[in-house]
Amino acid sequence: AQLVLDSRRSGRDVAGELGINHETLRNWVAAERRERADGPAALTADERMELARLRRKVAELELEREILKKAAVFFARETGR
Repeated sequence: AQLVLDSRRSGRDVAGELGINHETLRNWVAAERRERADGPAALTADERMELARLRRKVAELELEREILKKAAVFFARETGR
């Protein structure tokens, strides 16, 4: 499947070269395309680690924002606004 997807060769040519049925190869190519399109499953290990780190950072920043909102409300009440 990678030979077909990574090159500009037809499925029939690759199937003939490998000695397999072109319909079988077509099914494999379709499955590989679906797998590549799945997103996170297509990420490298480093990319998955970076994504996890960034998600943790977003959660941390959202928590900080909520704390600051509450502090702003508190201090606004204290100053009589």
